[in-house]
Amino acid sequence: MDDSRSFDTYEAEPASPQLDDIMQKIAEHKGCGTSGGSGKASCGSGAGSGDMPQEIWDKVKNHPCYSEEAHHHYARMHVAVAPACNIQCNYCNRKYDCANESRPGVVSEKLSPEQAAKKVLAVASAIPQMTVLGIAGPGDPLANPGKTFKTFELISEAAPDIKLCLSTNGLALPDHVETIKKFNVDHVTITINMTDPDIGAEIYPWVFWKHKRVTGKEAAKILTDRQLQGLEMLTANGILCKVNSVMIPGVNDDHLVTVNREVKSRGAFLHNIMPLISSPEHGTVFGLNGQRGPSAQELKALQDSCEGEMNMMRHCRQCRADAVGLLGEDRSAEFTTDKIMEMEVNYDLSARQAYQEKVEEERQAKVAARNAELETLAGANADIKILVAVATKGSGRINEHFGHATEFQVYELSSSGAKFVGHRRVDLYCQGGYGEDDALETVIRAINDCHAVFVAKIGHCPKDDLIKAGIDPVDQYAYEFIEQSAISYFKDYLARVSSGEIAHVARGDADIRQGAFVAVDA
Repeated sequence: MDDSRSFDTYEAEPASPQLDDIMQKIAEHKGCGTSGGSGKASCGSGAGSGDMPQEIWDKVKNHPCYSEEAHHHYARMHVAVAPACNIQCNYCNRKYDCANESRPGVVSEKLSPEQAAKKVLAVASAIPQMTVLGIAGPGDPLANPGKTFKTFELISEAAPDIKLCLSTNGLALPDHVETIKKFNVDHVTITINMTDPDIGAEIYPWVFWKHKRVTGKEAAKILTDRQLQGLEMLTANGILCKVNSVMIPGVNDDHLVTVNREVKSRGAFLHNIMPLISSPEHGTVFGLNGQRGPSAQELKALQDSCEGEMNMMRHCRQCRADAVGLLGEDRSAEFTTDKIMEMEVNYDLSARQAYQEKVEEERQAKVAARNAELETLAGANADIKILVAVATKGSGRINEHFGHATEFQVYELSSSGAKFVGHRRVDLYCQGGYGEDDALETVIRAINDCHAVFVAKIGHCPKDDLIKAGIDPVDQYAYEFIEQSAISYFKDYLARVSSGEIAHVARGDADIRQGAFVAVDA
């Protein structure tokens, strides 16, 4: 393709009538629709293919990033084969030898395509529910096309059951759509933070375009044109696209509603609005200049305002570029290059499939339990909504001790059921066998907007402090399904409000600690 052509003059090849029909169905469902009472805005939380065309369901049903419901059960991994980047973002500072930060652009070690392929096989053998391999950096995959596509080639040959994904800033995307399609990469994420070059100039100092560095509004104009062009090309080829946007208060927060409409009109499947990570210790321009990130209520309000246009992803963990495991956990330290080279890898496809069949049985049992409990909410007070936090290790169950939780999942409870609306990363409360008062304060601030916290177990001291803070510590649903338990709790909450036993009181705002420093065991 001639790079000199502008976005306005680009014409994609016409899609087939069958593909047009599929993409129209996606548009009608506003992305990944849902059923069963969790609400359409919780991506993929429905029970099955009845929510969307079968072709789309087959792509998202076990993809933890494209399906909120799947992320409780299935794992992903990223391989760090793409160190170079072709743009600079004021919220990014790439680090190539960093084990103690959890945010995009950070890795412990860079890999060759051959090392990455062996790592994927090792992880897939040890974690049979790992279904997705993504390349997301630490730079931009399409600024490193040789390494990126060689990695995809090796993995598709050795492990054809694993879904392939890439995440890109979109600058080079139009040049590589055909190659993306060739390697059956059917999930692509594009980070689009603006469609207005005036706003873009505040986010991007420069882009590297046609062998030179371009700055200011000109750079932002080139970037947004290429991003939207690439998005249209991908959707015209039937490739599912998720758009990531970083919410930067005072810079693009109001504008992201426009971005949402623009990407929806071009066929994006899902929109993920993420909070700015701006801790000064990360060394980003925004962090060092004091640019704040959004509060929990600000982020939720923006996501809520956009969900009428298309479905919102709310379960993103803003992962490292070498993350391994379920969303919300990172097992990358178990699979360093040194350890992998000593492993005897036995990639058993039949064993993986058998394990995943058991996962699906558990998943369907969870959905059935939720739907049965939901029926008991018929006629409930539609004016009351509350948030609750949940300590979980995964599988959609309340199965984590309060003191061992490094994050809490947050659900909004209403007469429509339980809807996943986010998560809060926290400092570990139990350290060395003892509770840390300072850590407990950060936990309370992180879930301050929640009426209750569901845990498998909790000690007397943190329980008392939570009650003083107005947060109900709930441990009677230990190891039960989250949504079923949350609906049961909400039904009881409404009954107590109705009887006058308690008064429904709105909670305050909460802190977002995404991208906090975390300890990683070697």
